[in-house]
Amino acid sequence: MGNVETVQAIYEAFGQGDIPSILDKLADDVTWDQHQPDRGTPWLTPRKGRDDVVGFFESLAGLEITRFEPQNLLEGGNQVAAVIHLEAQVKATGRTVVEEAEVHLWTFGPDGKVVDFKHVVDTHQHVEATAGLIHRGP
Repeated sequence: MGNVETVQAIYEAFGQGDIPSILDKLADDVTWDQHQPDRGTPWLTPRKGRDDVVGFFESLAGLEITRFEPQNLLEGGNQVAAVIHLEAQVKATGRTVVEEAEVHLWTFGPDGKVVDFKHVVDTHQHVEATAGLIHRGP
């Protein structure tokens, strides 16, 4: 299975709620969102190791995802970038996150396992939705 096919399989498993199938495609020491500081948004928390990534999927219970649509998968070298359309409501605050061009960056090791994953998102929007902050006006 090539890298693009692996990412497609991950998204298919995600749509079916099949988290064990996703975890099986990750390296034991996978890094997850390690490029950003922890700002208290559970689904954007940096994680290390397959067992820690389980917490990412558990954190998604705090969201009502109403739209998750992979648009394009772009491959180069050992990476696949996926452009995602996402809309979700944070259950605790009722605030909505709308991402028209969220990017997931998947990096693969020589064995075909995911060794690194990054969300490239409007972090400010996610933090506001989590905190329930509303900014209006100038």
